Amino acid sequence: MPQDPETRPITDRLRLTLALTRAGMAAERLLRAFWPLWSIALAGLAVVMLGLHDLAAIELVWIGLVIVPLAGIWALVRGLRRFRWPSGAEARARLDATLPGRPLAALGDTQAIGAGDAASRAVWEAHRARMSARLAAAKPVRPDTSLTRFDPFGLRFVALMLFAAGLLFGSVWKADTIAGMAPGRGGAVASGPTWEGWIEPPRYSGQPSLYLADLPATGVSVPEGSKVMIRLYGEVGALTLAETVSGRTEDIGSVSDPVQDFEVAQSGEITIAGPGGRSWALDVAPDAPPSVTVEGALDADAAGELSLPFAAADDFGVEHGRATVTLDLAAVDRSYGRAPEPEPREPLVIDLPMPIAGDRRAFEEVLAANLSTHPWANLPVRVHLEVADAMDQTGRSAPLETVLPGRRFFVPLAKAIIEQRQALLWNRANAAEVAMVLRAVSHRPEGLFKAETDYLRLRFAVRGIEASLGHGSGLSAESRDEIARALWDLALRIEDGDLSNAMERLRRAQERLAEAMRNGASEEEIAELMQELREAMQDYMRQLAEQQQEQGQQQAENQESMEITGDQLQDMLDRLQQLMEEGRMAEAQQLLDMLSRMMENMQIAQGQGQGQGSPGQQAMNDLQEMLRDQQDLSDESFRELQDQFNQPGQQPGQQQPGQPGQQQGEGQPGQPGQQPGEGGPGPGQGLADRQQALRDELNRQQQQMPGSGGAGEALDRAGRAMDGAEEALRGNDMAGALDRQAEAMDALRDGMQALQEEMAQGQMNGEGQPGGQQGQAAEGTGRDPLGRLSGEDGNPQTSGGLVPEETPAGRARDLQDEIRRRATDRERPEAERDYLNRLLERF
Repeated sequence: MPQDPETRPITDRLRLTLALTRAGMAAERLLRAFWPLWSIALAGLAVVMLGLHDLAAIELVWIGLVIVPLAGIWALVRGLRRFRWPSGAEARARLDATLPGRPLAALGDTQAIGAGDAASRAVWEAHRARMSARLAAAKPVRPDTSLTRFDPFGLRFVALMLFAAGLLFGSVWKADTIAGMAPGRGGAVASGPTWEGWIEPPRYSGQPSLYLADLPATGVSVPEGSKVMIRLYGEVGALTLAETVSGRTEDIGSVSDPVQDFEVAQSGEITIAGPGGRSWALDVAPDAPPSVTVEGALDADAAGELSLPFAAADDFGVEHGRATVTLDLAAVDRSYGRAPEPEPREPLVIDLPMPIAGDRRAFEEVLAANLSTHPWANLPVRVHLEVADAMDQTGRSAPLETVLPGRRFFVPLAKAIIEQRQALLWNRANAAEVAMVLRAVSHRPEGLFKAETDYLRLRFAVRGIEASLGHGSGLSAESRDEIARALWDLALRIEDGDLSNAMERLRRAQERLAEAMRNGASEEEIAELMQELREAMQDYMRQLAEQQQEQGQQQAENQESMEITGDQLQDMLDRLQQLMEEGRMAEAQQLLDMLSRMMENMQIAQGQGQGQGSPGQQAMNDLQEMLRDQQDLSDESFRELQDQFNQPGQQPGQQQPGQPGQQQGEGQPGQPGQQPGEGGPGPGQGLADRQQALRDELNRQQQQMPGSGGAGEALDRAGRAMDGAEEALRGNDMAGALDRQAEAMDALRDGMQALQEEMAQGQMNGEGQPGGQQGQAAEGTGRDPLGRLSGEDGNPQTSGGLVPEETPAGRARDLQDEIRRRATDRERPEAERDYLNRLLERF
């Protein structure tokens, strides 16, 4: 159709847009028609630039030199047959299809009806004007360069990747080597030796590589798995290789291949036939499997940390090992909670420690782990040790029948809880009986629980078991493990007690040692408990010394006093340990009882003259008073929580054990005996007012407290915990208040300890000594408050160094033992234990 004169300016205006659209269409058709051609070209260039033809057999190179050009010709012919240059009409149609209403086609139309009617003509012109306006927004059409439907396997990307690798790691100059592979050209390019060969032993063997030209014809011994590399130069076929050491039957290749690699699997011969060829007889030294033996009995300390010495050996070195622990069911006492069949459990696997540095061909190590929380703790087990070398050959030790060590509990209540925990882990069928026994144990808590929160924790665990049984589906494995963890933590709290107070720690150490002597504990456990007693006594004596240095030596009326020095106490402890080592437990018990009475009423020998109370000591006394008030408030909050749960055997108003001076019934905060400000609308409002008063008192003491540092940070934590407890009390959340109050008490204890250390540091530096009296006493006696000789700088003086010098090897072994202990801790996250195991393998 001839173009209307009125549409010619529109076409001129779109000339550039149509040209760009047409160019994009040409690019589309070029890519779709010739993508196989440039893919073949890029792949061929990549092979040449990377030098892959030098590694391939000569026959494959020749075949490639024929196939690649033929494939390129086919791709070129295919592209030329499919490619068509886009016409102007196709470009107009492509552009017109992207515009609304196809304005280009509309402007090329003529009015067929009503051309002589003015109204009809006006409508037609309005339509043309609207189409012309739409052309103003016309833009070149973006070409569609996607080739996915033409190349569904992505071969073009493979070729492009190979070409990029050739640009990065290859060189175009390697194309010159192709000319040397042409027939008749091999002799021209060959130079130097006509063949080369190496024998590379396995890396784990640590042996050096062997050059074949330097080896004798016989008597060559190589490890199994050694790699032989042969390179033949010169005319193809002039040299050939024959060997009987690899044992290969498939994929042997041509005997004249320039590059031949294989592994030594058996004794045999290697022969290079041709000019300058040689022959070698190889003897293969087989890789012997590793061995491992147990070098002693399984030992453990009172905390349940086991140690098992073992020895391992291998001709080239042990790579890794593990200990497998299985339950010896036939040797288990099937009474009480172990009467039913145990629930199936996977064997316990522990990685064996390997030397961080040094030779692994023969070594001795000690397997250390703490498996006290495992259900098989303190039960008969079989232990197998297994090690492996680099070839995955394994060696296994004879089974060791022993009892899996676990932590020993000496407090009867903690011991009973642990027994029920083991029954629960043995089989969930014991859940009902466990709940009944634990409820019976806690029926009368008076005098049994030293902390009422421990009683509450035990009752919560019992309710958790009973609630799970009441659902009908029984106790799930997840609930069982959660309750077992709670019972374990509770037993530890009852066994260890509150060790922040020196006197309480000393009393606890004495009780544990007496219980161990009565139960016939092992020598290692008694030695560990004896060391705990020594440390607790030293802490207690240091606390008494600091108090008496500040307050004087006055004793309460009607209280017996006695004078004893640190050396005398040390002599008593040495005598106590000697009696226990000799088996004279009765005399040791008498001496321990006498020592306990002496420690409760003794006075440490001091020099002449004492100073008056210092501001630091006054702050310490104020914090002690606040700690007692916070403890009383926590006890009242606990009784309020008991009333909410209607504990059996507990009536409102009943006096709780261990609460002296309580003047009101339980759950009655508004009765006489309350602090001012109590008696709010709810049961927790009066307690909240008392908590607020304690918080205000803490603020006052912080402003007057000397020094800062650790004590200030701990008291800040105590203040935040008190604020949280107050909010929980006002919201009648007694359980939350108990948790916050426990945090406040822990923070107060930390603050007292930090303040005490700051005071002791000040005394060592000569600070805080009124009148210099203590310094004079030290100069007069030459001893510190514990009766030890002091040096010129005031530090304790002994016959040797306080801490023996540690060698780098000793520090490395200590670090290895700590990493190994953490790697075998089943309570740690799996990711952390994997990292620690990789760290051990690396060193």
